[in-house]
Amino acid sequence: MSSRRSSPKARSKSGASRAASTPTPRTCPCGLSEVYEACCGRYHSGGGAAPTAAPTAEALMRSRYSAFVMRDEAYLLRSWHPRTRPADVAFDTTMRWTGLEILETRDGSAFHTTGTVTFRASFRGGSMHERSRFERVDGAWVYVDGEFLD
Repeated sequence: MSSRRSSPKARSKSGASRAASTPTPRTCPCGLSEVYEACCGRYHSGGGAAPTAAPTAEALMRSRYSAFVMRDEAYLLRSWHPRTRPADVAFDTTMRWTGLEILETRDGSAFHTTGTVTFRASFRGGSMHERSRFERVDGAWVYVDGEFLD
């Protein structure tokens, strides 16, 4: 009888430890309900393959926000317009991004060559309100510059 009791417990313990050691997919930092790898992660790293290009200015904006959260300097520089791209990205290691809200998108679809995205990016202790400009360079959307609002 005691072996019956210990057997289910042993099974549940081993099952629980296996489940705990299996990594769970993370929701994308950009605020969409998809997991990171299927959302912005495919633009950042391509899941081991060549990265996919963001199809719209808004998708690029979301992926760049996620890149700031993940501190992916290579992606940020790669998705920056060559005319305005800095030499490097200086991350504030004390900043903790907490959310992205897209307020307005103008143009920036597959049928446009320019677009703007107005957003509010929240961080622990405050938020940043910006209107960002995007252009297509060699068919790919890139970030040009932004205007801080408020």
